[in-house]
This record gives sequence, structure tokens and C-alpha cells, in this order.
Amino acid sequence: MATPEHSQSEHSQPEQSPQDFGTVLKSWRERRGLSKKALAVAMDFDPSYISHIESGRHQAGEDFARRAEAALSACGTVWRAWQAGSAGPAAHPGPASTAVGGLLVEDDHAELRYADGVYTATMRRRLRNLGADPVTRYLVRISVDRYPGQPARSNAHYRSHPLTWDELNLIADCDGEPMNFQPKHDRDSFKEAWLCFANDRGKFPLYPGERATITYAYTVPDTKWGPWFQRAIRLATQHLGVALSFPAALDPVVWGTETSTTAEAVPLHDPITRTQREHDVLFTWGTAEPPMGARYRLEWRFRAGPDQDAGETASLRTSSDRMKAAGIVQAGDAILAATATPFDLPADVAQAREVIDALFAALQRVREQHVFGKGMGLAAPQIGIGRAAAIVIPPDPDADAIVLLNSRVTDASTETDEQYEGCLSFFDVRGMVGRPLTLEVEHTGLDGHTKITAFPYGLARLVAHEIDHLAGRLYTSRMREGVKPIPVEEYRGIGQPWRRS
Repeated sequence: MATPEHSQSEHSQPEQSPQDFGTVLKSWRERRGLSKKALAVAMDFDPSYISHIESGRHQAGEDFARRAEAALSACGTVWRAWQAGSAGPAAHPGPASTAVGGLLVEDDHAELRYADGVYTATMRRRLRNLGADPVTRYLVRISVDRYPGQPARSNAHYRSHPLTWDELNLIADCDGEPMNFQPKHDRDSFKEAWLCFANDRGKFPLYPGERATITYAYTVPDTKWGPWFQRAIRLATQHLGVALSFPAALDPVVWGTETSTTAEAVPLHDPITRTQREHDVLFTWGTAEPPMGARYRLEWRFRAGPDQDAGETASLRTSSDRMKAAGIVQAGDAILAATATPFDLPADVAQAREVIDALFAALQRVREQHVFGKGMGLAAPQIGIGRAAAIVIPPDPDADAIVLLNSRVTDASTETDEQYEGCLSFFDVRGMVGRPLTLEVEHTGLDGHTKITAFPYGLARLVAHEIDHLAGRLYTSRMREGVKPIPVEEYRGIGQPWRRS
């Protein structure tokens, strides 16, 4: 009987002798043939900042170190140099320390292929047992969502069409040795199973200090899986890689977001690489030493061929059609007239993060459909979630997104102005709406603490629009009597940037 091979040589770079972070950074930059400016562009930093770091005049932060490691593909060397020169392993534990007493994932590679209406996921993980006891099983999770951002619709879909073990056709092996599996949870759209280091011919536990590579694969029809793929870091991991393969004829486009235990969902810090091949397109992305609890979500749409939703074509006729296809609830749905339920924070922090993730993902889908020069916003009811959460993207491209939880207006200026507004839930028209020029808004952080933020001018308008959504109110209720929305075709050419925005 074959057993996991534990004597393989490691494919990592030799450990460097202790050096300061700036020296290691410069060495790897030059090894990759990059100028300071080229590295700065890849990391989305100013070139002068790179100079300050390399010269030692400034200490790098954690975000800078992670981006540098990813941009230079330095086999973890740049990241370890930053750890060694920062507050130390106690303050910034790496996988080796967090994995004590358990498994370390030395490499995690996930691949998803789509062909003929079926998704095939293949996961390969290189494991090392750093604990004191043999490992005899490994937990895997399979979660699907046909209609992201529309939980009621998805729940109804899976009640009628539950995901089954038979169609998943789950198979697994450990260094080529087949692994049995034992179902742990069996729900309509969620499955958990223990992959056993055993099969009908014997057992092959992973002993302390040993390594093994497990591979498992499963299939899901596109009638039961929507256009998204997420990886969550639940074990200490040294490297994570994801590859998506789609038929070139579908003209796919891919984007992604990442979330950590200390930060809400933001666009992936490192770009996704697109490789055009003869008959398919490969999208790849990876990161070194992702933090525990981080989640990385890739999403996509097909710009050619049949749309995945109800057989509609990808060539949607109106702006509202495109918003609907992006998962935005349209006017007439009861949830848009209901008051959103507040979060009990910090007790509801997990639910709040899930809603924030869904909002950022939906915003990215919307931005693929339309350019928003005046900024944009989205409230949870607009994606079918009746919770008091909204996100506002300022018109300044360098400004951070504004996350509003349990928000309410505490003060507003008496001075107002009237401008055209649009709403993603009925995007074929624009309406002239009066709003205060400044607002003060009380909102809650994930830690449960409340604060009051002042928003001026155009930003006040964006925030006010989203807070109205949380109260079940559309902008049409704020228009002057006798004033009606105009078709977007009529609006084009007369729309102007919001004054003093």
C-alpha cells in the first residue's frame, strides 16, 4: 500500500541570513529587474516611499510588506524579513507559530473550470503536521449560492433543487492514495465532509513532522452555483493560489475582494493575471502567508453567449436590466419599502461582515456595467437583505469607501440644493431631488462603538440617499410636487457634476 511521501525536498528558496527589511526588499527588487518606480506601480505606492523603505528612513507597515511579497513573488522571504524587523513573532505571528498543535498548509492551490454548463473545482493542499498527535482526517466545506446577494431567492431555489452528494461526485486522494470521506453536514446548499487518511485497504495517518499533499475535486452544475468562488483561511497557510478557467468564447471578466478579521471587504490588493489561450482564458491570483480568518472572493460574468440567469442574453436592453442582472433588487419589491433591521453590535459582527462583503461584491458587479463619476452607493435592501448596512463610494478615486451600519441623521443644514439623482433600483430614469448641503450622521462600528461623522455637499447627498433606503424610502418621495423623473436618454447631455461636491 502506498503511503504519503514525507521525504520530499522543499521547493523554497534558501533562508537568508538576517538582514533589515529594506535590504531584502532592494535585493529582491533588483533580482526581479524592477526599478523603484515599476515596483511602486505594481504595489500602488509612491516611488519615493520605496526609496524611504530601502534606505531605512521609514519603517514599512504590514500592508506594504504583504504587497511587496506578492509583487516580487519572493517565496515568503520579504514577508519574513518584515516580521523579523517588526514587533516580533509575538505581535505578528506567522503560520509556523499559529500552526503549533495542528496543521500547517504549506501550499493551497484551488482551480475552478467551467465547461458545458458544469463547474469543476479541484483543491490541492500541501500539509505539514506540526502538532503532537497523528492527523487522521481533514475537514472540507462546499458551499454554493446561485443568486449572490439575493438570499431569499437562493433559499427558495435550493429548497426546490437541493445540492446532492451524488451530483457533487466528491473524490479525494493523499499523494495518490484514495481517501474515503464521511459526510458531516448535509444541507440544501452547504456540505461538510471529513476526508479520512484511510481507505478500504488500510490507514495512512499523517504523523507529527510529516508532510503530505491531499487533492480533492467535485462538480456542480451552473444551475446550482452562481458566478463566485471564495477561499477562507481557517488553517495557518504559507501560500494561497487560485486559478479560474473559462471558455474564451464567453468573453469572461473577473474581479475579486478580500476580507480579514480586522478589515471589511476591499478589492484584492494584488491584481488578477489574465492569460489568453486558444480556446479558454485563465485567470490566476495568489498571495503569501494570508492571515487567519481572511476570505478571498473571486467573481465573474460572461460578456458573450447566453447569460446564466433565466436564459437571458448578455446583451441586456436597458440600464435597469443590467442592474437587475447584477443582482440589484428593482422598484416594486416589498423589501425596498420596509425599514431595515439594525445590527446588535458587536454580537452581530459575523452577520454584519457577511452583509458588507455582499455589498462590496454587488458594487463591483455594478461598476462593470456603468461608470459613476459622481460616486455611488448601495444599501443592503437593494440586494435583498433587510439589514441596516450601506456603502458609499466617494467620487474621489483615492478616497476610502464609507461603510454605514445602523446609521441615522442627527443633524442637517437648513441650506439645500436640488440636483438630479439616479437609483440602481430604477436606473432608467433620473429625478431632481432636494437635499441638505451638509449632514451629521450617527453610525456604529463593528466593535459596537457609535460615532458621528459630518458629510458635506455631494457626499452628503450620496449618504442621505442610502440612509433613505434603510428607512424604506425612495428618492421619488422627496421630489417636489408636480416634478417627475425623466428618462435617462433625456438626462444624458444635461447631467452635471454636483455643485461643491
